[in-house]
Amino acid sequence: MKKLIISVFTIALFASCGNKKENNKVEEQTATKAVEEAPKAKKVLFVLTSHAELGDTGVKTGFWVEEFATPYYILKDKGVEITLASPKGGQPPIDPKSELADFQTASTKRFNADKETQAILSKTLKLDAVNQADYDAIFYPGGHGPLWDLAESKTSIALIEAFYTNNKPVAAVCHAPAVFKNTKNTDGTSLVSDKKVTGFTNTEEAAVQLTDVVPFLVEDMLKENGGVYSKGEDWSPYAVEDGLLITGQNPASAELVAEMLLKRLQ
Repeated sequence: MKKLIISVFTIALFASCGNKKENNKVEEQTATKAVEEAPKAKKVLFVLTSHAELGDTGVKTGFWVEEFATPYYILKDKGVEITLASPKGGQPPIDPKSELADFQTASTKRFNADKETQAILSKTLKLDAVNQADYDAIFYPGGHGPLWDLAESKTSIALIEAFYTNNKPVAAVCHAPAVFKNTKNTDGTSLVSDKKVTGFTNTEEAAVQLTDVVPFLVEDMLKENGGVYSKGEDWSPYAVEDGLLITGQNPASAELVAEMLLKRLQ
């Protein structure tokens, strides 16, 4: 009787161990499957200007903080992975005027207190070191700087064309639609030809007294390239989307552009 009890106990023990191993195996397989099925975080490349001078005026320029910070935090807070790049790499120039008290917003104040993001910004990748295959979309913050460097950058032009031909969104706000000055479709036509677009208006440029300083006017260029240009009231939020192209009119439009881009990525 004692031997029988021991035998039964032993069988039960081995059965229990076997069940535990089987359960562990099932749990591991379930966990692995869950990881594999979990949606991968979307990746967006932000491209900032490296140009710091307003023509030959001696006045400093660069990128406009609000146009960087607002989309950056909207996307980041939704789990989007953001990589920063610029033509020269390193710290891109910030337009000093965008740091004035009159132009502060919730996003710029957050940026001013965000040492981590400031450190990341100081180490942007060189633009020629990035590959569109690594990202799901590309975004250009404005400021006057892009009128001089990114509008003419062969690297930036090729990158935008690569994103577009690979069915990935291309977004730009305020002066940043200047990057479409020389971009082409595969048939040689302008990338913005027959596309709904917007950008910094001629009247807004006149208001900041830089019409005769900038190398070209964003509104005029987009129209000359065949874009179906539209605009809202000066300094009011206004953005348009046409297929893969998303453009915003001015700093106040950065939030709209970011929301449109986020929706495209979801």
